[in-house]
Amino acid sequence: MRKVIFLLLIAMSMPVLAQKATWIYYPGDLEIWLGNEMQNRRTERGGFFPPFWKMDSHYVAVEFSTKLDLPTAEEVEIYVEGKYNIKLDGKILPPYDKITIPAGKHNLNIKVYNQANVPSIYVKGKTFGTDETWKVTFEDKEWIDESGKASDTSSGTTYLQAGRWNFDSPETPPSKFRLATTPMEAVETENKGKGTLVDFGKETFGYIQFHGLRGKGNIYAYYGESPEEALDKEYCETLDVFKFAENKELFTSENSKAYRYVYIEKDAGITFDKVSMLYEYLPLDYRGQFKCNDELINKIWDISAYTMHLTSREFFIDGIKRDRWIWSGDAYQSYLMNYYLFFDSPSVTRTMLNLRGKDPVTSHMNTIMDYTFYWFIGIYDYLQYTGDKQFVKQFYPRMQSLMDFCLSRRNSNGMMEGLAGDWVFIDWADFKMSKSGEVSIEQLLFCRSLEAMALCAEIMDDADNQKKYESLAKDLKSKLFTAFWSDEKNAFIHNREDGVMSTQVTPYTNMFAVLFDYLDAEKTKAVKENVLLNPEALKITTPYMRFYELEALCALGEHDHVLKEIRNYWGGMLNLGATSFWEKYNPDEKGTEHLAMYGRPYGKSLCHAWGASPIYLLGKYYIGVKPEKEGYKEFSIRPVLSDLKWIEGSVPTPNGDIKVYMDKKQIKVSASEGEGYLYFKSTGKPKVNIGKIEPVEKNSYKVKIDTGKDYIVEGKF
Repeated sequence: MRKVIFLLLIAMSMPVLAQKATWIYYPGDLEIWLGNEMQNRRTERGGFFPPFWKMDSHYVAVEFSTKLDLPTAEEVEIYVEGKYNIKLDGKILPPYDKITIPAGKHNLNIKVYNQANVPSIYVKGKTFGTDETWKVTFEDKEWIDESGKASDTSSGTTYLQAGRWNFDSPETPPSKFRLATTPMEAVETENKGKGTLVDFGKETFGYIQFHGLRGKGNIYAYYGESPEEALDKEYCETLDVFKFAENKELFTSENSKAYRYVYIEKDAGITFDKVSMLYEYLPLDYRGQFKCNDELINKIWDISAYTMHLTSREFFIDGIKRDRWIWSGDAYQSYLMNYYLFFDSPSVTRTMLNLRGKDPVTSHMNTIMDYTFYWFIGIYDYLQYTGDKQFVKQFYPRMQSLMDFCLSRRNSNGMMEGLAGDWVFIDWADFKMSKSGEVSIEQLLFCRSLEAMALCAEIMDDADNQKKYESLAKDLKSKLFTAFWSDEKNAFIHNREDGVMSTQVTPYTNMFAVLFDYLDAEKTKAVKENVLLNPEALKITTPYMRFYELEALCALGEHDHVLKEIRNYWGGMLNLGATSFWEKYNPDEKGTEHLAMYGRPYGKSLCHAWGASPIYLLGKYYIGVKPEKEGYKEFSIRPVLSDLKWIEGSVPTPNGDIKVYMDKKQIKVSASEGEGYLYFKSTGKPKVNIGKIEPVEKNSYKVKIDTGKDYIVEGKF
């Protein structure tokens, strides 16, 4: 990094407030570069293990631009990551130590080249500094202003609104980003065989440390989420060999890893005093909260929150031990859980931008068809929860090109089928199901993706494409019912291959149709009875699809059933000693069978993002808060006690919180942003301390909730 100070004519007599500044870069490039850095840290038994899908790169030559209107000359500092030149009013200047910019109107351009890191700049003056209003281009010969519309086409360059995050100090450029760390001690150390087994008490992530190292030789570290894995030197998933030639008072490993246990052996010529670790994490506020009278449910919520935090890193990742990659299907669930726990929008957009990458599109996201569709649906939800239309305005062209890729791969029926190189994933199911031909869940997710694109086109005032996407979605939804709905089964059939309909009914299409409100009352009842609550129906055993199954049941009012399932399923993992929730749990398995997956004895992740879904379920369907208009401008609150005696919680919104308490006689509500309605049922005549109770139907009522007021409703709940 090189710094140039521009010494300007300064009018000392005119006081001017200092301008804040931040590092800026080409939008989406930091996300791609940082994702490459993170995902290529994965190892298996010490070997490098990169992602198996196409990885894009940042633009290596980028130009930044702003227009100035200086009331007086001022001193400006410029920090740059890369080689660069400066262009003032069209005149190219080398990076001199001193330059004078007189008062008045000027065009300032800085062009940066950086092959290793993201080209970025930090500029700070008295009246201006780098922020998202600066424009940036990689020289693709068409001007685009910050609204996303073409302008100044005669100048021949594409300019986008600059990307930024939280790099607000000149001394901390994007290339120096690191997660936070804090020391953590082991809770137990015991001698095992030829070595030492160290237990940190719970699933964790960080750097192993050795204190008081003496001598020369090797130390061998075998990591495990279970003691069985750490002690199995031949089959544990991750390990390290550290070589020492001199004494060290403190040694910290170069790479962070996931583990609870570490088994350590050493050569005879080396000793150490103790082992500790540096816990590594993304600093986030636990804005969402949940408590009730049932301590098992409270513990499930707490462990879910911890699981979610462990997998919320530079990006939302899947599992912290094995993959440490950004998978779109996993990330989509993390977005939803995030809205009810952290409400950290930058983590959502960073993850979405990394997954999207650059044009041209040559394959599905993570090579998985359904994961491409979850990306579109994630944008649909992001708009609903955050109201951030600027994200759409900035990246709409990337949405369009990805959708064009999908549309180009439809079959003659206008449906999606897995083609060469495609992975139709759906779920790690314990039952056999075909993933060939026209799979009904893929068509349903595709339909929702088209609806998401129609919404984005509306935001962009792109009437022609809005109409196109709406028409395609309507047509596909119609085909979904004519091709896959079975009056005999009273449910959606799984797939159709070469024109032949299968007879298999799987939960997936049926439960998503409930969630997307695609069914009329008669079909909703049929799906509920014949699929979701049918004891003879195929059973889901992954937390991944349990997420949607239980949400669909909540949407159908089956809160009692869902609460029992949460106790049994997530409580079952706790009974087996889980300190974070797993990639998969089958209660029929025994002992070390719970650790195995992918044909490997310890292949299963015991800390997996999609295992944390109770955060979302309890926040949305028991505390009962959800946005009704974009960004919580309007919200609804539908608290449900189920078999609990009392519940209380807080749900974060973009700029505030909604707090709810409920027992059998009282509901308390307050909101610090937006306005909405509290909906409830009472067998006795209710009353409220402020506002007015409005009847909805028999024993059902609503109360309008305004910002900044504390509402207390009394009744028989």
